[in-house]
Amino acid sequence: MKHKVIVAVVLVVVILGGLAGVKVMQIKTLIAFGKTYSPPPETVSPFTAREEKWPNTLAAIGSIAAVQGITITPELAGTVKEIAFESGAVVAKGDLLVQLDTSSEEAQLRGVAAQQEWDAINLKRLQNLRKENTVSQSELDAAEIAAKTSQANADNIRAIIEKKTIRAPFAGRTGIRQVNLGESVDHGKAIVSLTALSPVYGDFSLPQQELSQLRTGLKVRVVSDTFPGQQFDGVLTAINPDLDPVTRSVRVQATFENAGELLRPGMFARMEVILPEEQKVLAIPATAILSAPFGDSVYVVIPATATNAAPGSLIVRQQFIRTGRGRGGFVNVESGLKPGDRVVGAGLFKLRNGMGVVENNEIFPETGKKPSDS
Repeated sequence: MKHKVIVAVVLVVVILGGLAGVKVMQIKTLIAFGKTYSPPPETVSPFTAREEKWPNTLAAIGSIAAVQGITITPELAGTVKEIAFESGAVVAKGDLLVQLDTSSEEAQLRGVAAQQEWDAINLKRLQNLRKENTVSQSELDAAEIAAKTSQANADNIRAIIEKKTIRAPFAGRTGIRQVNLGESVDHGKAIVSLTALSPVYGDFSLPQQELSQLRTGLKVRVVSDTFPGQQFDGVLTAINPDLDPVTRSVRVQATFENAGELLRPGMFARMEVILPEEQKVLAIPATAILSAPFGDSVYVVIPATATNAAPGSLIVRQQFIRTGRGRGGFVNVESGLKPGDRVVGAGLFKLRNGMGVVENNEIFPETGKKPSDS
């Protein structure tokens, strides 16, 4: 019995040893395969970094402001008798907007006008009598004062009627009306906003370091997310004489014709002052840049140098760069690349340093040949 147990133990040990040997051989085979295995190359679409000349610009964030924009309010209280405009309508200077009730003033004016006419006739008669020395000078003076007083009273009532006749002080577009027919409005009650939309101002600030480059007459370009792909050209028309003591920046103002009335007061916009001198840059697509907290980098496509590499094979090398300003989907590389370097234009997240790649420019959309002006 004891002999059988020993034999069984020996058989178990032999079987376990055989299984362990098989596993060891499998692991060695996998390790050897891993050392010789290289993943299939990724397909990339390279872009050649190139030197270009871009307009030198000063960029800032600003907002659109109206050249003329007010809220129409009555100078005197009254009842709305007529509304002569529609919300959002274009009006000319002097157009009637709202007529307040002036029936009481018109009645008073008729009485005062009659008194004015009588005082004028009486003054003329006394002037003739004075020439004949029939009346005294004091009587003539009293008649002249009475005539002037009645004239002043009539002018005062006409002025009240005019103030209750509310007209557009300048040409522009009305907002949404805030009064109704028959409504009693107080002095200062908002009736409607009136804004001139052509031209408009673009207000923004620039650092004090840029002040030496600024002068009126420079071209200014504005773009807004409200109208993607559109740009509006204007002219720098004003530079504030003093700087903000907190931000050390100077406020500037550009004027835009805005013939289509697309730019609206209060609109957020990106401004660019176009300087006369062009800037030499090294441009690559913005999609070629891999951003990370420790810096921006690109993958440069280079020939493989390994001894076992196939002739003409390519690999990528991660290269850290320092970027400048962007323009139309392109970015200026200030350091880290040189003209002629070929960088991967898209699909960066699947790459790693030293990985083999193959070139295929049909995989990704073709990068524009020239940066857009926007």
